[in-house]
Amino acid sequence: MKIYIVDDDVSIVKMIEEIVLDGNLGEIVGTCDNSLTALDEVCLLKPDILIVDLLMPELDGITFVERFKRTSPASKCIMVSQVSSKKIVGDAYEKGITFFISKPVNKKEIRQVIKNLTDQIHLENNLKKIKQVLALEEAIPQNNETSPEAIDLDIEKKFRMIFSRLGILGEVGCDEIIRLCLHVIHSRTSSSNVKLKDLSSGLSDNPKAMEQRIRRTINKGLSNIANLGIEDYLNETYVKYSNTLFDFDQVRQEMEFIRGKKSTGGKINIKKFMDNLILIVEEM
Repeated sequence: MKIYIVDDDVSIVKMIEEIVLDGNLGEIVGTCDNSLTALDEVCLLKPDILIVDLLMPELDGITFVERFKRTSPASKCIMVSQVSSKKIVGDAYEKGITFFISKPVNKKEIRQVIKNLTDQIHLENNLKKIKQVLALEEAIPQNNETSPEAIDLDIEKKFRMIFSRLGILGEVGCDEIIRLCLHVIHSRTSSSNVKLKDLSSGLSDNPKAMEQRIRRTINKGLSNIANLGIEDYLNETYVKYSNTLFDFDQVRQEMEFIRGKKSTGGKINIKKFMDNLILIVEEM
């Protein structure tokens, strides 16, 4: 999540920065103690989450949010203030804030609010993707012969279904994993026979960054599977994918790490993940 903080109290900005960084809640893309200067920046950066003070000398927080939302309506806005007037708080919600936090800022509260908004953004993005897929389905001409585009779309839906079960559908690397898998399917080869770097270089101008995003996404899937196993060893998703998309020993290592019994977590095998992901999709 991209997060921007606007507050004329530098100590508040620093504290929120620490909360975000310590909790690994997102990326701080900017901070500012001048609301007029900040408005130009946020309209360009379009952060996912804006944290803004209500009372600022240049431009008050409510007006700030109202203007910002014109350029970035999907962004979520958290307002912080010592003011507790119901009318002012109501005005703030009408102008587009998503959550109001009273000062002095409670670290636990702001951490939880950011987590909740992150989940909300992921959910909205997933729903948007589903709607796009459905719209594409409706646009495909109905005839006796299924087009290659229709086949790819059906395969893509299956990939996304699995990603949803793994809890990673909202991760950036999902789209890139799908692109790589479709490339492997079309070339009728196995990703095990080709270096990931070579696969990525044919699909991206920055293959190293693409590989990093894919790695982060699969690592997230490993962590989610391990958590499922801790909660319910017989969980259907855990049983199905812990020894197919991942190495079972590495899943157990991740579970022990989460429990605090190991100093390092499990490791992923990207090629195994992709090859088995393709096999599972083709059998669906």
